[in-house]
Amino acid sequence: MSEKIIILDFGSQYTQLIARRVRELSVYCEIHPFNKVPDLDDTVKGVIFSGSPYSVRQEDAPQIDYKSIQEKFPLLGVCYGAQYLAQQAGGEVLPSEIREYGRANLQFVDNDNALLKGIPAQSQVWMSHGDTIKEVPAGFNIIASTDKVRVAAYQVAGTNTYGIQFHPEVTHSTDGQMLVKNFVIDICGCAQDWTSESFVESTVAELKADLGNDHVIMALSGGVDSTVAAVLLQRAIGDRLHCFFVDHGLLRKGEFEQVLDSYKNMGLNIKGVNAKELFYTKLAGVTEPEQKRKIIGGAFIDVFDQASKDIQKELPEGSEAKWLGQGTIYPDIIESISVKGPSATIKSHHNVGGLPDYMKLKVVEPLKTLFKDEVRRVGKTLDVDPNILNRHPFPGPGLGIRILGDINEEKVRILQEADDIYIRNLKESGWYDKVWQAGTIFLPVQSVGVMGDERTYEHVVALRAVGSLDGMTADWIHLPYELLAKISNEIINHVKGINRVVYDISSKPPATIEWE
Repeated sequence: MSEKIIILDFGSQYTQLIARRVRELSVYCEIHPFNKVPDLDDTVKGVIFSGSPYSVRQEDAPQIDYKSIQEKFPLLGVCYGAQYLAQQAGGEVLPSEIREYGRANLQFVDNDNALLKGIPAQSQVWMSHGDTIKEVPAGFNIIASTDKVRVAAYQVAGTNTYGIQFHPEVTHSTDGQMLVKNFVIDICGCAQDWTSESFVESTVAELKADLGNDHVIMALSGGVDSTVAAVLLQRAIGDRLHCFFVDHGLLRKGEFEQVLDSYKNMGLNIKGVNAKELFYTKLAGVTEPEQKRKIIGGAFIDVFDQASKDIQKELPEGSEAKWLGQGTIYPDIIESISVKGPSATIKSHHNVGGLPDYMKLKVVEPLKTLFKDEVRRVGKTLDVDPNILNRHPFPGPGLGIRILGDINEEKVRILQEADDIYIRNLKESGWYDKVWQAGTIFLPVQSVGVMGDERTYEHVVALRAVGSLDGMTADWIHLPYELLAKISNEIINHVKGINRVVYDISSKPPATIEWE
């Protein structure tokens, strides 16, 4: 098993960024809620305490028995983590006299300190805290200050315990990655051997050991995650992986045939299932987004159950498919847990939840420790078809959550045609690969227009394009006006039923990437 860094999450909005910065150093790390500390075995090389929306002075502030961790591992407290360690050791943490939020510069830096090696004075850092460490406990040495924050960083004398009151993980901290590297590589001694190649090698070996001679059933979506997961499983168990690709009538134009061909060319053992009629029937008249997701998920389980039974019948005598393969990735897992138990549900995750008990399948998730960009790197190592590898993310419920309001076959046709024009223009203009995710949304309104000498009263669609690293946050893309004008004209002129096109300029947060 690879060596790793453990990040204990106290609820900070930046926790996942810390994980990303560690992984950028080719070091594996995991995020765990502070109140669900994992077994800290010999593979753990160091521990990081995250920030938190709480104040250490609150009665219900997160608490942790940190002393055993501190005695065994290098420990870095970030923001709340730093304040908590200082307070518990007898220091004084008080409300900040001034607002400590935003950019600041380190006026004093102890360059002889291992954590701050190579970080110059005046280095810009990002502050985001309402409390401040007013007095450090005995044995705590101040190793960095700003003009307003005397205790910007400290080390506990004679230990590898450090605290910082700024966020090195955000890009606003110009030398933040240097600090992370100093902690992870120099202080914790990590070897930087966690690469896509090593991940493939170790994961295939683990899958072989875990699955033995069992068969696995897996539904593929045509997206990056499920495809890469399937290829990893195929490497491990060959044709004992049985895949199928469901056309629920909510795919993009021509997608069912195109993706099925790609999979067959990749040598996957796969069948196509046409289930349009079932999904359209179950969705008729339904408008509430979460209900649509649940109906689509439920109908998919029905299709999956039947497809599984069909596959079981075809297996050699004495064989049985005991496993369900899924393309779950790390953000799916993180968004479904919380430092205070189950998180507030923003929307249902189609990859997290599981199947009804009667199906009796164990779940295998080869990618559950990876972020999206890491999945793509693994896919490249596995020689996955670039057309699939470079595709934008597409929601499990498909166009079902890009049609606001009720769903019918005519709306799906209109949206497929409009979306096909949008995506084709992005590809032809060179913008597709500059965008994390793009899609067209069918709005539940009609607008007045004029075509020729006639008044029209037809549908409106919105175009959405965002940039992101992993989908956790996203900014809208500033597509050229000329390109937007070309796309709008082509959609209105060629898609019967649409007479108005708008462009969504909302970022995540506060908006989500999808509208439903």
